[in-house]
Amino acid sequence: MENLEKNEVLSRAVRAGKRTYFFDVKTTKGDDKYLTITESKRKFNADNGTFFYEKHKLFLYKEDFGKFQNALGAVLDFIETGKMPDDALFATAGRAEDDDWKDADFEI
Repeated sequence: MENLEKNEVLSRAVRAGKRTYFFDVKTTKGDDKYLTITESKRKFNADNGTFFYEKHKLFLYKEDFGKFQNALGAVLDFIETGKMPDDALFATAGRAEDDDWKDADFEI
């Protein structure tokens, strides 16, 4: 526990091949807890012969925990069973600002 950052209250790592996933519970200045999920992948730089870590981070705040948990459970269930998830699990309560993502380009 001594190695945790000042605002970090819990940290767990899941090793999965060349990737490691970190689940870190942190607190805001207002003492609200939130979750960061970091994917870290070890890669090789052929130009200089060294290894480096490519990281991607997701921040999840407590007001979104339920929606995230429902959606994740639904898609994992679909992967395991093939049963199509109920679209109501992905509803955004009709807020216009929640529809902004529909125009996003996620091409990598």
